[in-house]
Amino acid sequence: MVIVNDALLLEFAKETLEIEINEAQRMLDRLDESIVFACHILLNCTGKVAVSGIGKSGHIGKKIAASLASTGTPAFFVHPAEALHGDLGMIGAKDVVIFISYSGRACEIITLMPFLVESGIPVVAFTGDISSPLAKGATCVLNIKIKREACPMQLVPTSSAVNTLMMGDALTMALMRYRGFSLEQFARSHPGGRLGAQLLNCVHHLMRTGEHISKVFGGVTVMDAMFELSRTGLGLTAVCDNHIRVIGVFTDGDLRRWIVKGKSLDDPIDIAMTKPGYSIPKEWRASVALKALYRRKIAAAPVVDKVGKLVGSINIHDLHQATTE
Repeated sequence: MVIVNDALLLEFAKETLEIEINEAQRMLDRLDESIVFACHILLNCTGKVAVSGIGKSGHIGKKIAASLASTGTPAFFVHPAEALHGDLGMIGAKDVVIFISYSGRACEIITLMPFLVESGIPVVAFTGDISSPLAKGATCVLNIKIKREACPMQLVPTSSAVNTLMMGDALTMALMRYRGFSLEQFARSHPGGRLGAQLLNCVHHLMRTGEHISKVFGGVTVMDAMFELSRTGLGLTAVCDNHIRVIGVFTDGDLRRWIVKGKSLDDPIDIAMTKPGYSIPKEWRASVALKALYRRKIAAAPVVDKVGKLVGSINIHDLHQATTE
């Protein structure tokens, strides 16, 4: 069994974070108008942003491209080696290229530069060497220089990788906030996630329809409404006029109170129902409808169109499931 020195492991971990934080702080201190220039280039881009890097820079580049794309700046990642063998055709004259190379001397990237310059395609460089070939050939340079990697051998990209990622986030967030990119716009690029469900699902997407709608018409008896409550199990039935407009609701609670008072089940529903009751517009976002039901401490409601016509039924469980998964 290997004897592990826990204190030493903790010391190594803390030292790594201290080095990376210090290097990140230095980058913050020297952040200047170059990032503003980069933002101008990307804001004026009428095509897409192609992000490229090799090795660890490539992995970070994929994340930066994904962040840009999901926050209002259309972007994609292209591997520089693949670009040299045909994928350069993915980049058009209206695009902008972000090259990531800490040394600024990655041969694949340097080989690509003349083709981009010849085509008049702007290049934003992320590099730690502002005197490198990449920096000299780029339209704009974002300096990610460090004094020290957290790796004791100064080989594994650690501090430099963190600085690259942070610079990418700084650029992405600056663009997103300047554009006024909204929460709903963000959700539209994340339709499968929780946020997408909360902001994109409307009541009409989730409501029960057809034979699953719980309804009776005015003039029927309380017993008829009780049978309808039992049939659907929704805990509520809408009471409608002859034009299927909702004029009231009758709930399990209303039924219990009616019976406790000794009232007859043969009485008309019109005197037993809750008037006008609470209905939910079908256009509402699911999250808004869920909050409304919670606020009123009710478990279900009929769903209506703009003229108050019954089009569905929904309960709190339907909404909660759709907005939390």
